[in-house]
Amino acid sequence: MDEQARMTGMEWATQRGMGALAQKMGIEFTEFSVERSVGTMPVEGNTQPVGLLHGGAYVVLGESLGSMAANLHAGPGRLAVGVDINATHTRSATSGVVTGVCTPIHLGRSMTVHEIVVSDDQGRRCSTIRITNMIKDMPA
Repeated sequence: MDEQARMTGMEWATQRGMGALAQKMGIEFTEFSVERSVGTMPVEGNTQPVGLLHGGAYVVLGESLGSMAANLHAGPGRLAVGVDINATHTRSATSGVVTGVCTPIHLGRSMTVHEIVVSDDQGRRCSTIRITNMIKDMPA
């Protein structure tokens, strides 16, 4: 059995790492599997000039969760790469931590689509993100 197949999703994500941008933004995964991934991000340090969480920060959280979940689904020797992402921001977080919950809409052999719902500390939806990833063979 392949080593990746024996690992839990959280072990796989920890071993792979989230990338430098996610680390700089303070993103932490709290749950990670193909079926559901959850991550948090502090508002502080990720705001626009007027003190609201930057819209791009929501997208970074969404892409971090969605792309990582797509790569876990892709399996050994395969790579998921983002081909489309969109976000609708419906509320502004100004303090605390936001939480992103990523669930698959479609898990195919060559494409995945995930929805990420980002909520504030009070559980109010702030942003809805959809990401599409193409799955291809890992480059040599």
